[in-house]
Amino acid sequence: MQRTYYFPHTPVTSSKERHNHIAYHEAGHVAAIYIRNREQQLPPVFFEINFNCQQSADYPFFARIEGGRLIENLPVAEIENSHLGFGAEKLSLQQAYEADVINLLAGPLAEAKFVALRDDEVFNPQLVNITALKNYGGYSDLEQAYAYLEYFISDARERELKVEALFMRAFQFINHPKNWHCIQNFANYILNNEQANISCEEASLVLDRFLAG
Repeated sequence: MQRTYYFPHTPVTSSKERHNHIAYHEAGHVAAIYIRNREQQLPPVFFEINFNCQQSADYPFFARIEGGRLIENLPVAEIENSHLGFGAEKLSLQQAYEADVINLLAGPLAEAKFVALRDDEVFNPQLVNITALKNYGGYSDLEQAYAYLEYFISDARERELKVEALFMRAFQFINHPKNWHCIQNFANYILNNEQANISCEEASLVLDRFLAG
C-alpha cells in the first residue's frame, strides 16, 4: 500500500498540501486495516507506516504501509486448497482477499474525500469511481487490487462485478461518520508528529483512543 508523488509529473503544490494528501491516504488504509478487519472479526495483522520526505526530483515522495495484508498470513496450503474448491479454506481465502482489496481502495478513497470536502465538492461513487482513484495516489493500490482479483477470479466479467462490489464496500466504510472521524484524527496525528515511522502498536493505541472518544 503505497502513495507516490513523482514531482516532474504533478502540478506544483505546496509541501503542506502534499503532506495533507499523503496523511489522509495512509490514514484511510490504516483505519480500514485496523477498524474494518476487527469489525469483520478477521485475524489481526502486523503493519507499520513508513514515510520518505526527501523532496527532490530524483526521489519519489511517498508513504508506504509495510504488511497489513491478510493474504500474506495465510498458509500456502490453504491458498492452494481454495482453488480446489475446499469449503472452509475457500471461504477463509475469499474473506481475506476481499478485505485486502477493500483496504487497498480505502487509501485513495480517503484522499478523494479529503479533496472533495476541502474544495466543497460532492463526494459520491458516481463522481469518484474506481478509475478516478488513480488521481488520488491510487495507481499502485489499484494495480495490486486487480492483481489479487485476477489471481483468484479467472472470469473477466465476474472479476469486474467483484471489484465494483468491493469498491462500494470501501466507499461505505470511508463515508461512515464514525470511520471518517477516525481517519481525520489519524491524518492529523500523522501531520502533527512528522515521524518517519509509525508502528502498528502506536497506530492501534491512537485509533482506539479516537474510537473511544
